[in-house]
Amino acid sequence: MNFVCIHGHFYQPPRENPWLERIQWQESSHPFHDWNERITAECYGPNAWSRILDGQGQIVDIVNNYGRISFNFGPTLLSWMEENAPEVYQRILQGDKESMDRFGGHGSAIAQAYNHLILPLASARTKRLQVEWGIRDFRHRFGRDPEGMWLPETAVDNETLEVLADHGVRYTLLAPRQAESVRASGESVWHDVSGGSIDPRKAYRCPLSGGRHVDLFFYDGGLAQDVAFKGLLESGEAFADRLLSGLGEAGNDARLVHVATDGESYGHHHRYGDMALAYALDQIEQNGRAQLTNYGEFLALHPPTEEVEIVSRSSWSCAHGVERWRSDCGCTNGEGGDAFSQAWRKPLREALDMLNGRLEEAWRMQAPGLFQDPEGAADRYVDLINGRSPEAAHAFLSRELHTEVWNSKDQERFTTALRMLEMVRQGMLMYTSCGWFFDEISRVEPVQILQYANRAIQLAERECGLSLEADFVAKLREADSNVPEFDTAVEIWEKLVAPARLTLSGVGMHYAVYSLFEDFPERMDICNYWAESTRYERFEAGSHRLAMGLTTVRSRITHSVKHFGFAVVYLGQHQIIGQLLSDMSEAAFEACHMELRDAFLASRTADVLAGMQRHFPAGPAPGTPGADAVSQGSSAGGGAAFTFWNLFRDEQRKVLQWIVAPDVEQAETAYREIFDRNYNITNVLRSAELPIPDVFARNLEVVINTEIRRAFGDGRLNPRKLEKLALQARKWDVPLDRELIAFAAGERLLKGLHDIPTSTEPSQLLDRINRVFQVLKDLDIKPDLWRLQNTYYQLARTKTADGTPLTEDLMEAWETLGSHLGVKARLEVSA
Repeated sequence: MNFVCIHGHFYQPPRENPWLERIQWQESSHPFHDWNERITAECYGPNAWSRILDGQGQIVDIVNNYGRISFNFGPTLLSWMEENAPEVYQRILQGDKESMDRFGGHGSAIAQAYNHLILPLASARTKRLQVEWGIRDFRHRFGRDPEGMWLPETAVDNETLEVLADHGVRYTLLAPRQAESVRASGESVWHDVSGGSIDPRKAYRCPLSGGRHVDLFFYDGGLAQDVAFKGLLESGEAFADRLLSGLGEAGNDARLVHVATDGESYGHHHRYGDMALAYALDQIEQNGRAQLTNYGEFLALHPPTEEVEIVSRSSWSCAHGVERWRSDCGCTNGEGGDAFSQAWRKPLREALDMLNGRLEEAWRMQAPGLFQDPEGAADRYVDLINGRSPEAAHAFLSRELHTEVWNSKDQERFTTALRMLEMVRQGMLMYTSCGWFFDEISRVEPVQILQYANRAIQLAERECGLSLEADFVAKLREADSNVPEFDTAVEIWEKLVAPARLTLSGVGMHYAVYSLFEDFPERMDICNYWAESTRYERFEAGSHRLAMGLTTVRSRITHSVKHFGFAVVYLGQHQIIGQLLSDMSEAAFEACHMELRDAFLASRTADVLAGMQRHFPAGPAPGTPGADAVSQGSSAGGGAAFTFWNLFRDEQRKVLQWIVAPDVEQAETAYREIFDRNYNITNVLRSAELPIPDVFARNLEVVINTEIRRAFGDGRLNPRKLEKLALQARKWDVPLDRELIAFAAGERLLKGLHDIPTSTEPSQLLDRINRVFQVLKDLDIKPDLWRLQNTYYQLARTKTADGTPLTEDLMEAWETLGSHLGVKARLEVSA
């Protein structure tokens, strides 16, 4: 009769650039590219392959925590993970399947309102779309309907619960202070349980209009505080004891001890929190005092016998209800102390509400002329988001558009329909809750939601002929920043938001620059755009390059199309100068092509630049004020200039890597030649105990580090070569770049482990891997073992093929590798 359930709310805000649909480099996440990538490495991945240790600190089991807890993942996070961390993504889905077997057919995954906006503050239409999209996204990923749904920040009101009931959602989770009063089913008298005094060890039924209801679980607030903020996850044993202690004295009623926190507590906020979780779950299963469950199974076994009234417009992370997301209520994260004010929250909310009202009005005016069922099309648009392809878009539009619109085969009207739907999406993303959560409006989170607003404005102004930006920016003037770099949010908009607006011409500019360095530039994917050239030529003169083309760019999202001609010249280092022209004719391109080609091949650089300016009339760089006429493909055409500095930061990094790669390789070769030429004299100096010139010492450092990294290339793993290099490193006392070498070693060793099942000589391969590990140990280089341990453990659980001899040498080499990895897992052989 005793049950334990642990819920993890796994969520990251959408961070994608609204035009590129890619997360750009985030410096604060170093050494990772962005925070999604970092938190996946610290939390989401470790919970998918969590370690259980023995008394000697050796790994004896690797488990999927998602199969034994209740959890939700934000849909936008799962969308990112599906593409960028597919192995982790699949383990999450597998965890839900395992939980269905474990918990009587009830899956542990529950849905989440789509992009984590505060539902009580949303319009009725947005509430419905958020729940509808959350359910459809869940069904797409988990292959079933969700029983429950996580409400962002557990923010709730009766209207939100009505929407859940409308969509067949059975239950949700709330904080204990969100309960107002309770009564036994069938009674009329309500009993006050405000202030968090409700008994959290049972389910409650919240009656709604029309005889409907939603069941509610109020998690243990004190336990949640201990997990999230008071160090309970420092010990898995202590965590298990704390959970079981919540059961209280033995009784006749079923009792559920359950806790809900940010899932990131288990690994990101608390290192090794995933292992504490895995150990606690293991201990509870072995203890026998309670059984693990999830909310769906518990409801099926023990339906509510009491009803509850909620505190309307309340949440788990604001003591003032939902004021944190619309006013200066006093809730802060403390980053600015008393010097910071959050008065900016109110005008930011008002500006977005004003904009949203205009967007919804634009939809009501425009959508009925395009769609048979405008609101139904908006509901179903998330299905297209989850599978964008020309074929999927074709099928979607054929179903949703008016017959006469579809039969017109008017591509511009099709693009208008997709842009209108995308306007709806961006209009919801701009309300993502993190935009208000922290203390300063110039932080990355408010800037991100302003980017979504920027994109929504661009789409609405383009398709509906509205003028929205001026009024929106005027309202932002009321939002004061706390930092000296910005006076109000207007400066933030002008410096951080508006310049990021991208047009198809801007995509064309990126394509032109990429084409200078790509091996096959005629067709190229650029984030969520396709680019293809009907004419393309590239010329080289020494280190200089000239590329020219007639190109078409198409958006994967709106299917909008842009035709342009371009010329771009690379003059070495980061000196890139380009021009493009909308709707350039073949005749105009041919004249430009001949003139620029001849001048370039004759090394008349000044004539090349002058010719580019003449054939591509000067204009602003794409994405800058004044460039929108070009971006919208005006019939008269228009020119635009661009340089390296017009690229986004990720693209700047990529281009710089292209540029410096051959120079780095040339420099490494030169260092090697100096090393070989001066090795003997350096040896003599050392033997004579004379000082080695600094330039020789630095040369030794570069060469030996480079050679060690190269030894972990794609060729055959060669421990003998590494052993010799290790001797050289010790002989010359070379400072090693341990971080870079560890990364290269980890990648190559992982490949070696994956090769074991197909190797014709597994003992010899294991021996080479073990020798490499010994070299790394001698050099104090510590590769990340996490994926290596996962692979080793999985290989041990995968029975060897019939007839594979488990020789003494093989078993010894396998166990030696296990000792290097800290894993105890014997090989199994099939019968």
